Parts: sequence; C-alpha cells; structure tokens
Amino acid sequence: MAITTTKEEIIPYKALSIQVSLNGLSFCVLNSHTNTIEHLSKHESEKQLSPIEALQLLEKTIDSEPILQENFNSVKVIHENELSCLVPKALFSEENIADYLKFNARILKTDYIAHDDLKVSDCVNVYVPYVNINNAIYNKYGQFIYKHHSTVLIEEILKLEKNATKAKMYVNVAIHHFDIVVVENGTLK
Repeated sequence: MAITTTKEEIIPYKALSIQVSLNGLSFCVLNSHTNTIEHLSKHESEKQLSPIEALQLLEKTIDSEPILQENFNSVKVIHENELSCLVPKALFSEENIADYLKFNARILKTDYIAHDDLKVSDCVNVYVPYVNINNAIYNKYGQFIYKHHSTVLIEEILKLEKNATKAKMYVNVAIHHFDIVVVENGTLK
C-alpha cells in the first residue's frame, strides 16, 4: 500500500527500510547507486513495548540519527507482529477481511486491517499494521510502502525455492514468536 506526498529535495538513490516490532526497531539505508548499505542500526527494548512506546522509540531514534532525517527516494516499513494470516486468493474478499483474523488473533473493532498480495503465490496476507507508526512515517517522510514481515519472508523464500523439487522447511525465530514456512515444488505447503 502506498501513500502520496509532496516532499522536496529527495535523494534519488537512497532507500530507507524500517522494521517495526513491539520489541524494537531496525533501520537500513541503502545507496542504490553504489549498491552499498550506508547505515544499519537496531534498537531493541528489554520489554515488550506498547504501540505508543514503539512510536516514541521511533521518533527518538529518527531525531537522534542524522542520516534518518534525510529525504529518501523510497521508504519501506515492515510490520513484525503475530497479527496475520494467509488466505487463498480464491477465498479472499475484502468485505470479510476482519473475519480472516478473528480466529487467529485478538483484534479490536477499531483495528485497521490491511492485506498484501503475495506476488509469487496464490495467497493474500491479512494483517494489522501499526497505524500510529504508519502515520508518523507519513508525517516524517511522505510517501512510503508497508508490508507485513511474513509477506517479505514468504516472497523471498518462494523466489529462492522456485526451481526446487524437494520439500523444505524454514523457521524464522523472533523474540516472542516464530514463523514456519514449508515449500515444495516452488509452492507453499
């Protein structure tokens, strides 16, 4: 999902990627002209943060690191949480988007629910992004794209395994959750 902006003096070859979880944040600045990482930082919390505390950490970090105050060509936000589920495209209806999550996660009526189409699979990833984080990113940088971490994980694994014939299992371990992805013959199982 993209949001529009009117930012001036954008550096045409710098991209910012921010991964947001309730355990902390990570930032990566990529110079696409030289294909080098200019900045990589991780800011972890000893305790699980609330979305408001995660926002405060985001704002404090951006304010304290000069490289994060630049105007980037592109900004991508990756939301890492357990509030997601995969839905086959054939069964997906945007009108019923909350119904897909209510069996796997505790959601509130006020939660904003987003979805990512997995480009290399016949699935849709339905999830709850951190809206307060998205609003702060929009206010700071303007246009940006956001996705759920499992969308990125699955897409990268399926690209890697597109020609594989044997079944493989990948486990992505985080502090408070883990993801398991099983692929065979280049598709999810």
